[in-house]
Amino acid sequence: MESADIVLMKSDPFDVVGAIELSRATLRKMHQNLWWAVGYNVLAFPLAAGVLYPIKIMLSPEIAALAMSGSSAVVAINALMLKRTKLTGIVRKSATAPPAAAALAAVAHNATA
Repeated sequence: MESADIVLMKSDPFDVVGAIELSRATLRKMHQNLWWAVGYNVLAFPLAAGVLYPIKIMLSPEIAALAMSGSSAVVAINALMLKRTKLTGIVRKSATAPPAAAALAAVAHNATA
């Protein structure tokens, strides 16, 4: 069995540019989600454990559980925002090249005229 770093579904090498852009955008989202989760854990866990109890700052377990659910939702929504990433390689190609059916119709029309 053979393997490759990138497998092209079509015979268009320009899709490699889109794959690289998508991988970079995915890595950026992973870093964002990691920092969000680490930031939440650094702040919420000590508050819920009562580290600042002597100065009357404490997070009840119920609020901590809701905040953890909210943090998970923020991470999931941020990951879903990856769909909105504009891939210039793929967008430019589709914007400048006519659809295959229209191109074939134009060729057929020119051949008969």
